[in-house]
Formats: sequence, structure tokens, C-alpha cells
Amino acid sequence: MKVTLQEIRERTYKPVDAWWTVLLVDPLAARLVRLVAPYRWITPNVLTLVATIFGTGAAVCFAFGDRAYLIAGAILFHLSFVVDCMDGKIARLNGTGTIFGQWLDFVLDRVRVFFIGLALFGGQYVQTGEVAYLWLMAVAVFLDLFRYLNSSQMTKVRRGMRDQLLALRPPAPVQPESAADSGEPSDEMDDQPGAQSGTQSGANASLKRRVGTFLRERRIRTHLFSGIEYEMFVFIVGPLTGLLFPVTIVSGAALLLFEAFLIYKLYQATRAFPAKLATAEKEFAAYQAEAAQAGPVQAGPDQAGPDQAGPDQAGPDQASAADLSHAV
Repeated sequence: MKVTLQEIRERTYKPVDAWWTVLLVDPLAARLVRLVAPYRWITPNVLTLVATIFGTGAAVCFAFGDRAYLIAGAILFHLSFVVDCMDGKIARLNGTGTIFGQWLDFVLDRVRVFFIGLALFGGQYVQTGEVAYLWLMAVAVFLDLFRYLNSSQMTKVRRGMRDQLLALRPPAPVQPESAADSGEPSDEMDDQPGAQSGTQSGANASLKRRVGTFLRERRIRTHLFSGIEYEMFVFIVGPLTGLLFPVTIVSGAALLLFEAFLIYKLYQATRAFPAKLATAEKEFAAYQAEAAQAGPVQAGPDQAGPDQAGPDQAGPDQASAADLSHAV
């Protein structure tokens, strides 16, 4: 069954994503997804393996180290990333994603980048004999691993705080999650990514709010230099331009700057959390006291079921509307 590009965009695009992905990957990946989507044997795991093959080719090219191979390696690395983005889109489009596939995708991504880093800077060391390339390799690989470890841990901490607050929230109708709110919390520089124009927009809005709204309206997250941009600059821009040293150093500095900002925001959130938790506990205790004072509502004679023993007793499969409202 053929799908349109519009369907692919609506069903597979993330609400917010890295600017490199939005501008340079999604337009190509969406068209490739349209071609392969009808073939059900092309699963996300198959695409993950194909991305690994392209990545292996990039590593081989980088290992040779001369100019032509560096360009070929950069192109193969970009293709590897495009295919790697396709597996998630196919999973969302065809419903073929699995928990094992998520693990496989993450592990092979990290292994691929690790060996590509070794090949790129190791190849330059073989070509030039400069030990500085080995140091650059160590720094580049460390920063990539640090970014993903730090991201997963920050997400874990934020999720833990959010879950504790949600557990103390009185029952309420479920509100649909906005597109902006479903983005990656650890990659959003704004504490309230869903804040849109309105009272915050116009001449009185801060520059930060206006820029944030401008980016999110175009699906670009406000964390402008994440692990994705770092990898793309180190393994694509650097080899294409032949400026491995300056590009890697500047990219590493930008990554550390943005990571430091995220860590600072996390620190602020953890300091504010005890007060938020205490407030939530008080509100929940008040809700429980109010609910206990109201008491259960007994079913009247008109609500009695056919299997009830008496007119004042609710049947085994029945509950009053008030009871249901407390149970939701």
C-alpha cells in the first residue's frame, strides 16, 4: 500500500528534532521511506543493519586517510545516518518497532561511531605521523560517549521527578499532549517548550521566547548543538573541508557549552523539586481528606441491578457515577 509524503510527515516526523535532521536528513529520508514502506520485510532492524554497513564503509574510507577517501567516507557517513533515521520512521509508520530493535539501534549506533572515530583520526595519524591526531581521537570519542551517557541520565532524573509529581496529582481528565511537549526534555533549553505566541509574543516578548517559538514552529529544537550536530560536524564537515583539527575542536567546545547549560538547568530543577514535591503532597493530602469526607455514594433503588439482594445495595457489576469519578 502506497503512502503519501504528507502521511509520512504527519505519522513519522518528531514534533521537534535536531536542525541537521530537519533540514538535511528528513527530506531525503521521507522519500526513501515512501519507497520501502510497502515492502514489509524491510523492518527497522534490517535498516539498522544497512546503516551499520554504510558506517563500516565510511570507517574503511576514513582509514585510508587521503583526500578522496575522506570525502567518500563523509558521504557514506551521512547516508548511514539517513538510513538510521529511516528505521524509526518505518517503525512508527508500519508499527513494526520492537523493544529489542530499540536496543539494537542504540548499541550499533554507539559502536559504529566509536570505530568510525578510530578510523578517521587513526588514518590521519598513519598518514602524517602526528601524535596529536591520537589525542584528538581520544577527545572526540570521549565527548560523543559523554553526550549520550549524560543525556540518558538527565532524562532518567527528569522522568523520576515528573513521575513522583504525577503520582500525587488528583485524578483529572487526561489532556492531549501537545506536539512541543512531547519533544526530548533534556534537549530543550526552555523550561516550557510548549509556550506559544500569545501573551508571550509580540513586541513585549523576550528575544529568547521569540527565537524559541520561531524554531519550534519549524520543528527545530532549541538545543542547537547536540550529539547529532557534533557527529555530523566531526565526521562530515571536517573530512569534507579537510579541516579536521579546527572543526573537531570548535564542535567539541560547542557541545560542552550546550551540555553545561543543560546540566545547569537540571541542577536548578533538582533544587526546586523538594518544594514542588512538598506542595504536591499537601494538595494530595487535602484531596484525600475531601474525598474521605464526601464518602461513597450508595446506589438508589432505581440503580439496583437484577442480581442485587436488596434495593439499597449496588449490584456486583455496577458503580455510581460518583464512585467512577473517584476511581478514574
